[in-house]
Amino acid sequence: MLPSTLFSLPADTEVIAPGEVLRRRNEVLTTVLHLENGRVLRGVLDDGFLRHQLGAVEGPFWLDAASALMGLPLPVDMVADTRVHVRRIPIEEFRRSLAAMPAGARGLLLDMAQGYRQQSELAVSRLAQDAESRCAQWLLNHAQPDHSGAMQVTLHQRKRLIAAQLGIAPETFSRVL
Repeated sequence: MLPSTLFSLPADTEVIAPGEVLRRRNEVLTTVLHLENGRVLRGVLDDGFLRHQLGAVEGPFWLDAASALMGLPLPVDMVADTRVHVRRIPIEEFRRSLAAMPAGARGLLLDMAQGYRQQSELAVSRLAQDAESRCAQWLLNHAQPDHSGAMQVTLHQRKRLIAAQLGIAPETFSRVL
């Protein structure tokens, strides 16, 4: 865990009741949440309920540091499972504290954040999309313009490996291609 001692945490904690939504998927961050204690569920909300749980974390824990590091919206919803205590740090202050870290440590954190984000996005896409939709999304994400301006995808991995990353049969991936 990223030690909270590297940051100037606010003295006041916010108490959140079980069942309350702490963060919503695709929310753009203005603050970063440090979970002091309690348990938070991560997953996908459906009609106000966390129907698809992807994991749980207990404090102390940075709830949304990966998204803050990458400057991206949240990939999952977060709901308090128990009574929780959190501290909110303005995102600019969080980034200033990170900038004071050695470059090697920042690079390592960014790599870990990217890995976490990819895993979270893949888990959510498997819940929300069928196999063909996941293939189409992968193709869109990897499309590059060619010399004529048309989009093309060059496979840099074996189709079997790409299919495994998408959680589908290689035959399905080949058919969609």
